[in-house]
Amino acid sequence: MNKQNESTNAPLPDTTRSVKDTFGVNIDMQVPAYRESSDLVPDIDADYIFDPRTTLAILSGFASDRRVLVSGFHGTGKSTHIEQVAARLNWPCLRINLDSHVSRIDLIGKDAIVLQDGVQVTEFQDGILPWAYQRNVALVFDEYDAGRPDVMFVIQRVLESAGRLTLLDQSRVIRPHPAFRIFATANTVGLGDTTGLYHGTQQINQAQMDRWSITTVLNYLAEDKEVEIVLAKAPHFHTEEGRATVEKMVALAGLTRSAFRNGDLSTVMSPRTVITWTQNTEFFNNKALAFELTFLNKCDPVERELIEELYQRVFDEEVSVAAELIG
Repeated sequence: MNKQNESTNAPLPDTTRSVKDTFGVNIDMQVPAYRESSDLVPDIDADYIFDPRTTLAILSGFASDRRVLVSGFHGTGKSTHIEQVAARLNWPCLRINLDSHVSRIDLIGKDAIVLQDGVQVTEFQDGILPWAYQRNVALVFDEYDAGRPDVMFVIQRVLESAGRLTLLDQSRVIRPHPAFRIFATANTVGLGDTTGLYHGTQQINQAQMDRWSITTVLNYLAEDKEVEIVLAKAPHFHTEEGRATVEKMVALAGLTRSAFRNGDLSTVMSPRTVITWTQNTEFFNNKALAFELTFLNKCDPVERELIEELYQRVFDEEVSVAAELIG
């Protein structure tokens, strides 16, 4: 077995950022960062509001190479939170969705036929994991609890902070780049679908869960904070009447989330859905029609009656008025 340090010449962090000044978290701490951005650095959302606990957990991953798992209901912005931290640190970030189609070969790599000097030869091409492992990349595994067992065991190899990635087929042992970081997001905490809300999630063995040194839970924002986020993305609602409408939209979203947690709904309105609703309202000039096209038509027909009832409770009007207004 050839032990090789195959880390690339990707740079190490060359500056620091103040946690208080950069993320608005009231703590006196400096975290490593890069002066210059690059193609893999996410775009900054200037209106993003950081959850203090989740932000500190994610920053521990960047600053101290902790393995950080962010769990919570879908639509709470788990992956976005990691990306927005990375964006402000100018840290390259790559998201991989662990759906059922992602295999061990996708992660590790495979033999491929390539042309060398006009001759076809077989050459091993690294998968995404060896590629990222040798670079200053923050690798984020989305839907971590939906990964296939063969994929999960591959990931388990690299969860230790100084873990080396062994490629048996290539007789290679890859050491991680000093600035490589690994994160994951999940709807559960490795216990599988105990609530019946997330079909397809798997139980994760305890040995693997123990390798995640930080686990944080990201819940939905308080209504007043969500209203501010939506208004920041919807300047056309910057009137007294518009703000009142957004407050009702967010209140309706909160009711769908409560119904979702209680098992009465299988679809939930995320903050992203509310923002899209405001944008579609501007286009159609009709919030009821925009609600129908943005959210209601995505729902189970059996549940539409309950959702329409929630809408009427908040806005004191029937959703069906939209169809009547456009004939």
